[in-house]
Amino acid sequence: MADPISAVIGIGGKILDKFVADKDLKEKLKSELALAAVNGELKELEAAVSIISLEAQGNWLQRSWRPAMMLWFAFLLGMYWFGYAPDYLIENPETLSDLFDLLKIGIGGYVVGRSVEKAAENYSK
Repeated sequence: MADPISAVIGIGGKILDKFVADKDLKEKLKSELALAAVNGELKELEAAVSIISLEAQGNWLQRSWRPAMMLWFAFLLGMYWFGYAPDYLIENPETLSDLFDLLKIGIGGYVVGRSVEKAAENYSK
């Protein structure tokens, strides 16, 4: 699935190409559309960072629910791998596929987050 913001910019650009004849105005409107998308994306990222930082300052459950969920997903996949999976995983392959996707997202988010954290430490020195 494509990035929704890029899709909106692409559709907006096509609409501008079709209905705006002035080339300079068309380019100005396209740049304003892209800037609005970037600003919206940055606001969404700032909101996510504030939520995660509040969770990190909270109690044990607030700090640990994400890693605990990833461990649970990994445990379910391990049970499936060794043939001890619950019936709902065996009977529904879409659930298993979704479980793999969630685990990939979680591990990818952890790896990217740690990389950004290390880079930020080096950058701030």
